[in-house]
Amino acid sequence: MQMSDSRLFYIDGRWVEPAQSNDFEVINPSTEEVCDVISLGAEADTNAAVEAARRAFDSWSQTSKDDRVALLEKLLSIYSDRADEMAQAISTEMGAPIALSRTAQCGAGAAHIKNLIRALKAYEFERPLNDRALDNRIVHEPVGVCALITPWNWPMNQVTLKVVAALAAGCTMVLKPSEISPLSSMLFADMVDQAGFPVGVFNLVNGDGMGVGSQLSGHAEVDMVSFTGSTRAGIAISKNAADTVKRVALELGGKGANIVFADADEKAVTRGVRQCFNNSGQSCNAPTRMLVERSAYDQAVQVAADVASKTTVDLSEIDGRHIGPVVSQLQYDKIQALIEKGIAEGARLVAGGPGKPDGLDKGYFVKPTVFADVNNQMSIAQEEIFGPVLTIIPFDTEEDAIRIANDTPYGLTNYLQTQDGEKANRVARKLRSGMVQINGTFLAGGSPFGGYKQSGNGREGGVWGLEDFLEVKAISGWS
Repeated sequence: MQMSDSRLFYIDGRWVEPAQSNDFEVINPSTEEVCDVISLGAEADTNAAVEAARRAFDSWSQTSKDDRVALLEKLLSIYSDRADEMAQAISTEMGAPIALSRTAQCGAGAAHIKNLIRALKAYEFERPLNDRALDNRIVHEPVGVCALITPWNWPMNQVTLKVVAALAAGCTMVLKPSEISPLSSMLFADMVDQAGFPVGVFNLVNGDGMGVGSQLSGHAEVDMVSFTGSTRAGIAISKNAADTVKRVALELGGKGANIVFADADEKAVTRGVRQCFNNSGQSCNAPTRMLVERSAYDQAVQVAADVASKTTVDLSEIDGRHIGPVVSQLQYDKIQALIEKGIAEGARLVAGGPGKPDGLDKGYFVKPTVFADVNNQMSIAQEEIFGPVLTIIPFDTEEDAIRIANDTPYGLTNYLQTQDGEKANRVARKLRSGMVQINGTFLAGGSPFGGYKQSGNGREGGVWGLEDFLEVKAISGWS
């Protein structure tokens, strides 16, 4: 059946009314106007969804790989056919400009589904321990009922990385998308329904972190929580999940360093600024700290300021290469406070600054901002701003750059710009992060996404993403 009311939840193969009314307005960040109304779930809704997933687990976990591949390929076909609907939903709910929403935002979902299907097809769920112990069998089995809690900034990127990996592994699940950007996930649930997955395998309950999120992470019948969001929330989820000793996979914050050596190519600084500002700076893997070798520093600051001044900001529904608003009043206020703190702590403002861009009085719009002469002890160098704000820090030696890059609680993605291949490889090995991107190259589809330290644990994407949802069983005496 097709959803007709955004207040409904998808539980046990049907769109159902919430146990009790608890309306929540979804705001279009370009206009600050209500674009839809959802319901926030209660404990009865959470329990119903978990119970449906538990009932479905025995049967779904025993399905063949071929059956799961066929259903996922059908889902991919539906997702591709309805891509424009998805792009519109994402753009409306979280403010990504429609061009970015059609390409990167919606496109990320399709790419992850394809890569996880490819990983599933190649994966051996049962194999001998080794050629000297053929009667010892290693079996990879689905971990169980999974709670999947996703953020607002890249909705389909995160939903597909979790849901499709869990489906491929043979798990059943309850998805709780961000209540700020739930419309794309509800559309995705409709696609899962259209694809014909068995009832109870996939369930969706809207809610906030304190409500449905906490109920799921502490639920005795949930075997695993996979969460993407802030480090603060990840810590709370880990503590809440500890009483039931469930598996917890976390993809949390970041404060990526972009090390620009003096021998970097001429487009390195421009590329780094644009990547920082992409998605209005709302990416955990954004290169937000640009570390520049002293001899190239002044020129880099000038180039960064020029790029920022030429970066246009506009409404999400307008086609073009501009950046859109940030997602909410709460995020806007946080970013403004950190810009003010950067000024107060003595950083040199070379582009942007406090307030909204000219002509955009309504909507959560932030000026593309660049600070120079930053040191790594300043708040803007240590805290995840999650807006279009770049900090530039000088360094003198290779060792100095590595020390500054690693001097952060986070360790998600770092970036390197140099035309010396040996130096790039040497520095990449010393950076304490789950990912390193050199000279503007992108990680290939199916690469593991995840971080060190307070950027989380576990990996998403490809075979690593699949294995996050699998248990390992050793059996002796196999015949």
